[in-house]
Amino acid sequence: MFSKTSTNAINIITFIAIFGVLVGALALFVILSGFSGLRTFSDSLLGNSDPDIKISIVKRKSFEYSDDIHQELIKNDEIATISKVVEERVFLSYKDKNHIAYIKGVDQNYNKIIPADSILTVGSWLDPEFKNTAVIGYGISYKLSLGIMNFGEPLQILVPKPGKGFVNPNNAFRSIAVQIIGVYTGSEDFQNKYVFTDLYLAQDLLKYKENQISAIELKLNEGVDLDDFQSDLQNSLGAKFKVQTRAQLNSLYYKVINTENFISYLIFTLIVAIALFNVIGSIIMMIIDKRNNLKTLFNLGTSIGDIKKIFVLQGFLLTLVGMSVGLLIGIVLVLIQQRFGLFMITQSLPYPVEFKWVNLLIVILTISVLGYIAAKIASSRISKDFIEK
Repeated sequence: MFSKTSTNAINIITFIAIFGVLVGALALFVILSGFSGLRTFSDSLLGNSDPDIKISIVKRKSFEYSDDIHQELIKNDEIATISKVVEERVFLSYKDKNHIAYIKGVDQNYNKIIPADSILTVGSWLDPEFKNTAVIGYGISYKLSLGIMNFGEPLQILVPKPGKGFVNPNNAFRSIAVQIIGVYTGSEDFQNKYVFTDLYLAQDLLKYKENQISAIELKLNEGVDLDDFQSDLQNSLGAKFKVQTRAQLNSLYYKVINTENFISYLIFTLIVAIALFNVIGSIIMMIIDKRNNLKTLFNLGTSIGDIKKIFVLQGFLLTLVGMSVGLLIGIVLVLIQQRFGLFMITQSLPYPVEFKWVNLLIVILTISVLGYIAAKIASSRISKDFIEK
């Protein structure tokens, strides 16, 4: 493995081959760890904006929260919190600025569905003691130049009146005026999307009945499997309701990040495969350099298959050495980034990385398989005619 050959160029080629595998293993592990950290970071943001489970009606925008539905939910001991919500697309107007968003009327249990206090950057969450109040996202606040406690002029929330035929533009909208008591932050989409109000205020704007809602959002107890729970609840409620997990609510996002992760894995695997051509070249050069030794072994009775195994083992060892050193450096870099946040996205946000054993296993399996194939390809040059020349 480490013995010098008669030709110094072979030693240099061997070193380059090991270095190429080292860099490939390092890059592949760091990239996979980066995607793991990005996924965990994004999951935490989605956990601040979306419930564990959301129940909505399939064919309409709203439905009646009946006693049958209530009993079906409260008898389930896997549910920690039940919250009724009303959600609708609205038009926001403040002074001379406008924005299209969603009003989301929530009840008093909603702050147990998402960590309302932790997402607030300014002000406070909704309090039933204060009427006609709202909490808006940072993106909406920025676009409307609207802060909290602007008592001089309230935010106007408008929704089109239902109906057919001629529309009188002077009487086409229902509206309410609200004072902003808090501003929340989160993912870009989330902080540009919602104006949170009291449930009854949103029902009044939309002319809903007392038990008429858009959705039910659930917080589950720790350790409950979301997919299994969703499947069981869907069967219980029937086909007219749609029961979705947080992942299903954000299916497009997860498809994008999984696709990016897979494509990055393929790209860096290709880089590793190209680097392993150096291993093939190095083994072939060694085979040529050791031809006389191979002839001696062959004449002593060693079979061609056993001679090939020698160079398969040597090529595989070259791959393992490069991979081991690369992974060791990669693990150290990932742990340092996790602990100290040396690489920053913004001044306050370090690039998220996460050490996962599954990423380590993926890199080991990928490079080991490719290294073995490369060594087999190189050793296939050995034949009886080649040795006896």
